[in-house]
Amino acid sequence: MKKFFQEIKADIKFKSAGPGQKLTGSVGERAPKEKPNQTAVRQPRQGPTNEAQMAAAAALARLEQKQPKARGPTSQESIRNQVRKELRAEATVSGSTEAPGTNMVPEPREEGSAHLAVPGVCFTCPLTGATLRKDQRDAHIKEAILSREVPYTQSCRTPEPPSPRHFSTDPVAASIMKIHTFNRDRDKVKLGVDTIAKYLDNICLHPEEEKYRKIKLQNKVFQERINCLEGTHEFFEAIGFQKALLPVPDQEGPEEFYVLSEAAVAEPQSLQRHKDQLLVAEPVRATLARQRRVFRPSPMASQFDLPGDFFNLTAEEIKREQRLRSEAVERLSVLRTKAMREREEQRELRKYTYTLLRVRLPDGCLLQGTFYARERVGALYAFVREALQSDWLPFDLLASGGQKLSEEDSLAFNECGLVPSALLTFSWDAAVLDDIRAAGAEPNSSILKPELLAAIEKLS
Repeated sequence: MKKFFQEIKADIKFKSAGPGQKLTGSVGERAPKEKPNQTAVRQPRQGPTNEAQMAAAAALARLEQKQPKARGPTSQESIRNQVRKELRAEATVSGSTEAPGTNMVPEPREEGSAHLAVPGVCFTCPLTGATLRKDQRDAHIKEAILSREVPYTQSCRTPEPPSPRHFSTDPVAASIMKIHTFNRDRDKVKLGVDTIAKYLDNICLHPEEEKYRKIKLQNKVFQERINCLEGTHEFFEAIGFQKALLPVPDQEGPEEFYVLSEAAVAEPQSLQRHKDQLLVAEPVRATLARQRRVFRPSPMASQFDLPGDFFNLTAEEIKREQRLRSEAVERLSVLRTKAMREREEQRELRKYTYTLLRVRLPDGCLLQGTFYARERVGALYAFVREALQSDWLPFDLLASGGQKLSEEDSLAFNECGLVPSALLTFSWDAAVLDDIRAAGAEPNSSILKPELLAAIEKLS
């Protein structure tokens, strides 16, 4: 048994000794190790293969994508400066300092500031012809109607622009304008006007019936549909009704009525005419003044400094523009439903109320005008045609990138991206140019009317 355990110990000692060690030797003695050859020549290192280089480039790109990108400028002014620098760089690369149809969003400025492209948005009163600022139009129109100095018209839907010598007092027309202009709820106006028309129809259809010539003021229908509208009492009195206290059967005291005078009953044609005027009338609204201006050729044609009137944004909303731009970038990476995209497009279209458009003519002169952002392209064609000497010749208007705007197109300016300002290019129709050149002539470069050229300005 003792010998058996000695063999086991010897076997363990042999296995743990390692190579080259004698069984009878000490455990700490080791076989001498061979030293490497010091004179061996080092082999030159080979470069990575093409496959390895491509793999490294892909890994580096993935690493850069994971790293957070440096934040851009945070202030609104610095963002605009960066955009301007990028646009100038693009223009330099393309070999052009400005592109037709450029519609950069300019920074809104206060009215009265120097170098504004237009002093502000102005309107024209259809009753007096006066040019009004945005905050003056409602008060001026109300004053003009209340003064009852309106052009007398018998059957026109809207008054004609008058001159001072054509003014005359017309209480009927003034009361009709008050009904349609001073009352903002169009549904209530329509209901009241239809009720008044029904009263007048009954009188014209039954002239011998005395009951149709009387209107009880405390009648429920009269109170709910007519009495609540401003201008209705003036209309009744202007066409011949008079207030009177009349007895009421089965009632102790009298009540107030409108009673048509005998003179008005004798002229049913006048009642019919007044009824037609009331039915076809529309609210009196100030029209947008185009503020047409002509400028000499200028390298600053695509630069627009607009007043705050051109923006349908409050000061707080303008400050949020920076945040909205960054959110727009994030939205591009998020899947959106069709309804979400349509809502965003409609919100973008409502951002601007007006737009300032310039048209570069063949001689380099610029024709400028103000438009509603929702107006159709045909309004711009009509505006340009009014300024031409040969207004009967067909022409084209080209937007950015040479895109042709069709006069028959029903798209609005905001749908074409021509807001809040844009520069377009005028060109004669190709067929017209061919006919002129076939006749051995060249088109005249000066195409504007002489009176417009006499008032030409320098764009600063």
